[in-house]
Amino acid sequence: MLGDQKTKFNWALLILFWAIIACAVSLRTVFNADTIPLFSDTDDAMRLTVVRDLMAGQGWYDLIQHRLNAPFGASIHWSRLVDAPIATMIALLHPFVGGKAVIVTAYLWPLVLLLILLALTAKLSIKLVGPEAFLPGIVLPVLSVALLPEFMPGRVDHHNVQAILSVAIVLTTIIAWEKPRWSIGAGILAATALAIGTESLPFVAGAILVFGLYWVLDPQRATALRGFGLSFSAAALAHLAIALPPAQWLTPACDALSIVYGVAALGTGIVFALLPTLPLATRPWSVRLIVGGISGAALLAVLLILFPQCLGGPYANLDPWLRENWVANIVEARPIWSSIVTLPAVTLALAVPALVALVIVLWRITRDENTNKIEWYVLGLFLSLAIIVMLLQVRGGRLAAPLAVPAGAWLIGAVRQRYLSSKKLIDAGWLVGSWLLFAGVAIGFSADWVVNLGSKGPGVKTEVASDAEPLADKTACLLPAAFEKIAKLPAQPIMTPGDLGAHILLFTHHSVVGAPYHRNANGMLDTLRFFNRPIVEAREILRARGIETVVTCPAMPEVKGYPDAAPDSFVKLVARDELPNWLVDETPSGAVLKTYKVLD
Repeated sequence: MLGDQKTKFNWALLILFWAIIACAVSLRTVFNADTIPLFSDTDDAMRLTVVRDLMAGQGWYDLIQHRLNAPFGASIHWSRLVDAPIATMIALLHPFVGGKAVIVTAYLWPLVLLLILLALTAKLSIKLVGPEAFLPGIVLPVLSVALLPEFMPGRVDHHNVQAILSVAIVLTTIIAWEKPRWSIGAGILAATALAIGTESLPFVAGAILVFGLYWVLDPQRATALRGFGLSFSAAALAHLAIALPPAQWLTPACDALSIVYGVAALGTGIVFALLPTLPLATRPWSVRLIVGGISGAALLAVLLILFPQCLGGPYANLDPWLRENWVANIVEARPIWSSIVTLPAVTLALAVPALVALVIVLWRITRDENTNKIEWYVLGLFLSLAIIVMLLQVRGGRLAAPLAVPAGAWLIGAVRQRYLSSKKLIDAGWLVGSWLLFAGVAIGFSADWVVNLGSKGPGVKTEVASDAEPLADKTACLLPAAFEKIAKLPAQPIMTPGDLGAHILLFTHHSVVGAPYHRNANGMLDTLRFFNRPIVEAREILRARGIETVVTCPAMPEVKGYPDAAPDSFVKLVARDELPNWLVDETPSGAVLKTYKVLD
C-alpha cells in the first residue's frame, strides 16, 4: 500500500521540498563558515577522526582511539555501521573533488539522511491519518528544534541515524499488525538501532512490548510475534559478530552492543518463538498476558543474574566524581525540570509539540470512533516512552519529535477542513495556530522573546542570553583556522580542555589527554584535575603523561574551572596572570587558542 495511488505519496514534491531545504541550509552554512564551525559539536569532530583513521588502515575491530588519553589511548564504543557509509562516501567523492571530499561528505551525508527521514515521517503520517497528512508529514520535521539541527551540514554523528531508525521501527511495527511479514523488518531495524547505540533501548523495548501485546490481543498474530523475535535475535547476534572480534564476543558491556544485549535478544527470540506453541489460543487474553508477563520477567531475571553490573546503567562503572561533576553537568543529559530553568526557550520548543501530540493521540483513542485504534495505540506507546526519556534527559526530545508529526498532521488536517467549510477568518487563524503549535522553531523564538522581554532592565540578563554569550566566544576556538599554527608544531601529546580535544585530533596530528567520552574516564579525570587541582599536582600529571604543551580556549568553561578549584590551580593562576615559570606563554600573535610550553 505504501507509495501507491491510495496513499498519494508525492515523491516529486518530497524531493523538491528537500532540495529547497538542503540548498537553504547549505548556503547558510557556507555564508557563515568564517564565524560558525562546520563541526561545532565534539562528537562530529570525533566521528570524522574515527572515520579518517579507519580509511588510513586502522582495523575494523580496533575501536581504540590511539591519540586519545595520551599516551595510552582510549576505547571509542561507537558503531562501525555509521563509520562505513561515511568512509565510503568520502572514497567515492575523492576522485572528483580531491582533498575536499571530507567537507563535501560532511554536507551531503546529513542531508541525504534528512531526505530519508522526511520520507518516513510522511509515510507514517499517511498511514495513520490519510493522504492529506503528506504535506505536514514533510514540513513539520524541518520546523522541529529537536530534528533539523541533527541533519544540518557537518552533523555526522549517529543521532540522525537513530532518529531515522526510530521512525522506521514504529512504522514497520504498525504495518505488521495487518501484514505480519513486516515484523521481520521491525526486528532487523530494532537490532540495528541497538547496534548503533544503546540510546535506542526505549524503542527496542517498545517494539518487544508491542509485538507481545499483538499476540495477547489476538493469538492469530503469532506469525508477527515469531517473525519479530527470530529476526531481532538473529540480527542482533549478526551485529555482535560484525561489531566485535571473536575474542570479545563473551565480554559483557552495558554501554554498547555486547553479549549482554546478545543474550537479551536471543532470549526474546526464544520466548517469542515458544509462546505461540502453548495451548493458549482459545484462552482469554488475560491468560496470555499473564503468561507473557511471566516469561518476560523470567528473561529479565536471567539477565540480571548473568549481568548484575548493568543494573546501574551504562555509566555504572564510571568514577563517582566524574558522574557527579562531569556527566551531571552535560546540558542535554539534564532532566527537563532542570533544563526549563537554564534553557527555557529550547526546552519548551522540544517539549510542547511532543506533549500536545500525546494529548491528541489520547483523544483519538478515547473519543474518535473513526480512528484505527490499534495504530494510534502503538504510536501512543512509543511516543510515551520517548516523552519519559525526554523528561529524564532533555535530549530524549530527538526521539519524541518525529513521532509527534502524525498527531500534528491530523490536527492540521482537521482544522483545515473546518476552515474550508466555514471560510471564516477565525478558522484561518486556528489553522495557522495548529501549524505553529507543532513548529518547535516558532515556539522557541516566541519563548525566547517572552523570557527576554520579561528580563529587560538595568543589569538584568536571562539564562538564555548568559548561556549564548560564552558559546559565541567558544565557536572561534572550533574553527579550522584556530588550529593552523598548532598543527605546524611537531606531533606531541597535548593537555587541553575536554571540549577542545576532539577538534585537535581532527585538525592536527597531535594527541590529547581529554575528550568528553565516558570510556576515556582516566583522561577526563586527569584533564579536570590538571585545571582544578593545585599546580604541583597539575605538573605531576603532565610529567606522568609526557606533556610538553598546554593548549586552551579561554572561553571554554573548563578554563574557568569548578567552584571548588584550588586557589593555586591552573584556572585560578591563569585568571590572575600568575602562572609558574615552568609554563611559558608561547601564543602566536592573533591566535585564538592559548599555547603554553611546559619546561622541565
